Amino acid sequence: MSSPETARLLIHCPDKPGLVHDVTGFISAHQGNIIDLQQHIDPGENAFFMRIEWSINDFTLERAEIGPRLGALVRRHEMSWKLSFSSERRRVALFVSKENHCLYDLLARHEAGDLSVDIAVIVSNHEILRPAAERFGIPFAHFPITKENRIQQEAAQIEMLGEHRVDTVVLARYMQIISPALIEKYTHQILNIHHSFLPAFVGAKPYHQAYERGVKIIGATSHYVTAELDQGPIIHQDVMRVSHEDSVSDLVRLGRDLEKTVLAKALLWHVEDKVLVYKNKTVVFA
Repeated sequence: MSSPETARLLIHCPDKPGLVHDVTGFISAHQGNIIDLQQHIDPGENAFFMRIEWSINDFTLERAEIGPRLGALVRRHEMSWKLSFSSERRRVALFVSKENHCLYDLLARHEAGDLSVDIAVIVSNHEILRPAAERFGIPFAHFPITKENRIQQEAAQIEMLGEHRVDTVVLARYMQIISPALIEKYTHQILNIHHSFLPAFVGAKPYHQAYERGVKIIGATSHYVTAELDQGPIIHQDVMRVSHEDSVSDLVRLGRDLEKTVLAKALLWHVEDKVLVYKNKTVVFA
C-alpha cells in the first residue's frame, strides 16, 4: 500500500496561546488528516516551533491555494513558515575530493531507496572518484581548483548547479572552502560533515591529534555551511567510545563509520523537512 501524499508545514513565531489550535483548525477545516505533529517552545526566546504533516488526498484546497490561504494565520501570529510536499524530491549535488566513504554510503542508500532524492550531479576537484559516478550512472563534473582559478571555477560551479536544478548541496568530504557566493545562493541548503565532535581538534590530522591526547570518545558533526568556517547550525552529531588499545588507523576507520551515518541521517532529516534553523541553531523534529 502506497503512502499518502502529504503536505509539510514548518513554522516558528513568538509563543502565545492558541497557536496549535489555529494551525490544526485550519487543516481540519479543509478535510486534512494530520499524520504527524511535533512542537517545541524556547522559553528564553519566547519562540514557538512546529512541524506538522497531513494527508492531502482529500484536502479541499489545491496545492497552490494552501500558501495564500495561510496568509491570515501567518499575519496574526507573525509566523515564519515553509510549506513543502512529500512528492517533491530534492535535487542534490554531492561534492567530493579524494575520500570515498561518505560518497559510496550515500550512493548505496540512494540506490536502496533509503534516500528519496534525485542525485543530479557529483562535483569534484579531482578525477579520482569519476568511476564511482559512472558506476551509478550519475553525471560527474570536474573542477580543478587552484589559488589562481578559484573565483572562476566557483562561478562555473554555481552556473552548473543551476543547469542541473540543484536545491541541496552535500559536502561529502569535499576538501575545499566554499565561496561566500555559493553559500549565499544556497543558504541553509549546504550540508557538511566534520571529522570531529565540534568544536575540537580542528585542522590537519584530527585523529592523530585525538590519538596523541588519548581521547576516550571520537565523534562526527554534520552542520549547515555558513561564511564562518565550521560554525554553522548543527544538524546531527554522534560519538563512539574508544580506548588506549585503538591505534590511529582504528580511530580513522571508526571515525569514517561515524561520518557516514551522521551525514546520511542529517541529509534524510533535511530532505524530509525536519530541520528548522533559528538564529545559529537548529530544531530537529526527528
